[in-house]
Amino acid sequence: MSTASYEDSPLFVSALARGISLLRAFSESRPAMTLPELAEATGLTKSAVQRFAHTLWTLGYLRKHPTSKKFSLAPLSLELGMRYTQTSSLVLGGNPFLHSLNRTSQETCSLAEPDGTDMVYVARFATHKQMFVHMPVGMRLPLYCTAAGRAVLSRLDPARARALLERCQRVAYTASTITDMDQLMQELEFARRHGYSRSDGEFYPGDITISAPVLDAGDTPVGAVNISVPSSRWTFAEAQAVFGPQVLETAHAIRASRTLGRSHPFYEMAAPTAMDAAA
Repeated sequence: MSTASYEDSPLFVSALARGISLLRAFSESRPAMTLPELAEATGLTKSAVQRFAHTLWTLGYLRKHPTSKKFSLAPLSLELGMRYTQTSSLVLGGNPFLHSLNRTSQETCSLAEPDGTDMVYVARFATHKQMFVHMPVGMRLPLYCTAAGRAVLSRLDPARARALLERCQRVAYTASTITDMDQLMQELEFARRHGYSRSDGEFYPGDITISAPVLDAGDTPVGAVNISVPSSRWTFAEAQAVFGPQVLETAHAIRASRTLGRSHPFYEMAAPTAMDAAA
């Protein structure tokens, strides 16, 4: 569905969408902003930003510095995301198995879920060993250059998977990032044959990730199990040999637990541009 069709719907509340865009404007590079800065970041008028910011501040979702008058996210804003992790069948059903995988592998283990052309990390158990990649819950990474994304794509019809890859802005984040469509399709074929997918320093240099798709009762890929290790401790070949079977077993265990039910395909549900354009 196009952005215009969303906004044309009598059910679409533009004011709500603009208010949410204010919360989404904050980032690691912009943790605090004045009203003019928020207006620039969201594309909203200063008067609209003033009303939305005041409302969100009154409700407790924003803080306002008494001197600089800059707004920033308040701890209450965490509640919005936490509600998801507390109600998601993938997170609730997968967490016990992810924790077991973390204890077995002694490495960082994550659950990621597809959303549009991204994978969103929804659960994580970190290793006690030294690690250099910060991957908090809620972080989004592209489908095309992550093992989790390839795991999910590998269980779709090849034509559908290719169409999703073509929607991605295939940026080379590192010298190892695969952006060529034919090579990406080869990686999906590898995942189909072996049951797990892989990436070697394609988003973060030195980060090796092995992943397997989690399927629901209708064989729809609803997420992916990841193990992430540094190249300082593992070679790419060793990581695949050791962790490929482990992520595959964990993904199968999550499905066998029968906690996921049947879902709609994520590529039919996704509305990747509606919120971004609401401002």
